[in-house]
Parts: sequence; C-alpha cells; structure tokens
Amino acid sequence: MKNARPFFEQRRERRGFLRAGLAAAAVSGGLAGCDALSSNETAVAALRSAERLSDTVHRALGRRAMAQEFSPADIAPTFRPNGTTMPVGESYAAMLANRFADWRLTVDGLVVKPLELSLAQLQAMPSRTQITRHDCVEGWSCIGQWKGVRLSHVLNLAQLQPGAKYVVFHCLDRMQEDDEGSLYYGSVDLDDAFHEQTILAWELNGKPLPVENGAPLRARIERQLGYKQPKYLRRVQVVAHFGDIGAGSGGYWEDQGYNWYGGI
Repeated sequence: MKNARPFFEQRRERRGFLRAGLAAAAVSGGLAGCDALSSNETAVAALRSAERLSDTVHRALGRRAMAQEFSPADIAPTFRPNGTTMPVGESYAAMLANRFADWRLTVDGLVVKPLELSLAQLQAMPSRTQITRHDCVEGWSCIGQWKGVRLSHVLNLAQLQPGAKYVVFHCLDRMQEDDEGSLYYGSVDLDDAFHEQTILAWELNGKPLPVENGAPLRARIERQLGYKQPKYLRRVQVVAHFGDIGAGSGGYWEDQGYNWYGGI
C-alpha cells in the first residue's frame, strides 16, 4: 500500500509518453523518439497507418502465427512488473489476506451460460504452460514462464451468443486513487481471444502469480504489447461493441488516446 501513490504519480507522467501511435512505433522499433513523435501530428498519422497495416496483415493471416517461445535457460531471474504493483483499497487487501479463496471470475455478457469460477476451478481445467517475452510499450522486455487455462476453453464453456465480437477484461486495480469507478479494463477481438497462446494465467515461473504481476489471475495475450495484457482479473465480458464501457474505446489506456490494437 505504501507504493500506491508513487505509482499514481508515475501513471500521470506516463500519459505524456504513451500517446496514440506508440504501439505501432514499438512494432517498428522506433521507441527511442516516442515522446517527440507523439506530439507530431504527421508522425502520429503515419504511426496510426502502420498500426492499421499491422492489424490488416495479422487478420489476413487469421492471427494464427505463434509468438516466439523460449527455453527455461532464457527465463529472467525476476520478472519485471508493469503498471500497478498493488491495487489500492480494502477489497483487494481482504482477498489477498485469505489467498483469494473468496475471489471469483465472472464470465458474462453475450454468452449462453454465464459462469462464476473460483481459482481452484480454473486451476482444475486443462492448462497450458509457455515461456514468452513480455514487451512493454515503454521500451523494455522480460521473459517468463506462464501457466494458465486457455481463454478459448473458458469461452467455449460459456458458449458465445450470435453477435459476439470482443472480449472485455475488467480488473481489480483502480486507476485513480480517489475514484472507485476508475477500475482498469482492456479488450481484444475474438481472433486474439481464441488464439492458442491466449491464457488466463495463475502461475509465473513455477510459483503462484505474485501480486505485482497480477494475482490472482491475469491475461496473457502473447502477440500484444504489455498494456494489452490486463492484471488482477475479476470479470470477462463478451460484447458486440465498447460503446457503453468506459469512454467507448475498448480500454483504459485506449480511452486516453492510445492504440486499441497493440499487436507485435
């Protein structure tokens, strides 16, 4: 809890850095001048075009391509956290105190069978383990081993309804310290949701997911940048559009002007 305020201050500084087009800049290796690029309208327009091209190419391939997987020798001794490292508020503290025994993941929206899943139930499902590289839009990378259930398995249990287009992840971490309505959220389309490497992870490097990395559950969407991989999950909502969620752009950072598609 002592680290909560410094992170909120860092987040405000980060807003000047992560502007629309930065995800595309990361794709092309152009992170060195991101801050300057983000204030240049011509550059931003070009970066947005690059983002659309990248998304188009991925869609043409059906997004079947796998993210690179590594060997155990490549795993970083400490997996660097991104974003929130300890959600504020008594609710999360209580969950942490009882080791998330009362925590549940809600799966709802455009589904036939809404679900309420405990951590134990998720851990009893068929799992996937993968060693992948986390690429942060701020310019750093880290390799870790993740274990969790495929999101596709959970969605198949819930059975999508006609009209479903996106999966929205609702989280437990509050983005404004004094605003309980500012809970983090993010989203992907069904191509990424049903990808083989998209998992709901409860384990990192052979141990229970640490708080700073998103305990009890985080999304790993391995072909997307770090800000597209939400931590502290509480709800998976299937929707046809984002219009009535947040500011309607599909994610907390996207509502601030960042790219919705963060593929690499």
